Amino acid sequence: MNPSLSQLHDIHLPARISWWPPAPGWWLLLALVLLATGVLYAVHRLRNRNHWRRFALMELARLREQLASQQSTHRAAVSELSVLLRRVAVSRFPREEVAALSGDAWLVFLDRGLGESAAFQSDAGRLLTSIPYRPEMTIDPGTLNALFALAERWLKKLPRGKK
Repeated sequence: MNPSLSQLHDIHLPARISWWPPAPGWWLLLALVLLATGVLYAVHRLRNRNHWRRFALMELARLREQLASQQSTHRAAVSELSVLLRRVAVSRFPREEVAALSGDAWLVFLDRGLGESAAFQSDAGRLLTSIPYRPEMTIDPGTLNALFALAERWLKKLPRGKK
């Protein structure tokens, strides 16, 4: 053999590639996944924050539609509206503060949430407390529309977020 060839060393393979630290592309992918997860979570929280309001407004629209198509009597529509407002109030405010309210105290509470004095204590708002004790009767459509508009304003004006 040639003496110069005998001095050559054998081929050395490189060391195995380690799994840590990851390549820069994996770090970038991880950052994008975390960012996307954060954005989706924030969108989900914002969307669900007012889920109760959307549901209540849909119920209000359903009541109006039933009343307009004469599938519901005036008394039944106002009673269902009263139940809807009470359900929203109990879910949005401390139960101890709301559950026992009735009559004028209930109307004052609704007015306080609306920020207007005596809006629910007017003729239209008084229907919420007086209609269950009246015999079946026809109510002026203007008064009914005013009551539904008042309820819609109250629902839209309630603060966002949790109790």
